[in-house]
Amino acid sequence: MNLNKVLFAGNLTRDPELRYTSGGSPVCNFSIAVNRYWNDKDSGAKKEETTFMRVTVWGKSGETVAQYFTKGMPIFIEGRLQVRTWETEDGQKRSSVDIVAESWQFVGSKRQQSDAPATIPEDDIPF
Repeated sequence: MNLNKVLFAGNLTRDPELRYTSGGSPVCNFSIAVNRYWNDKDSGAKKEETTFMRVTVWGKSGETVAQYFTKGMPIFIEGRLQVRTWETEDGQKRSSVDIVAESWQFVGSKRQQSDAPATIPEDDIPF
């Protein structure tokens, strides 16, 4: 059995960027910061680690993210991991593990979502 499923809750580190493929398909890209907190078992000191992940959202769902989300807003994402590889101009090989979002949700209080409309048109709901 194979399974590639991830769940992330974090905050956007920049405004979403919406583009369209040559075939006209919408694709939205942004990054999120996900924090992890724990107490050091030796010193008892509180520790924090931040992981930054790139996210891709395709189709109408991507257009909706681009329309209603801005830098700093919290988001919950369900999706899969995808490895991207490329070569730099000077010939160095690079790779990145990104999230391809299959669904997402607004999170947080209404105050945190003040840029979002009170109701989202049914056609804009991606699921």
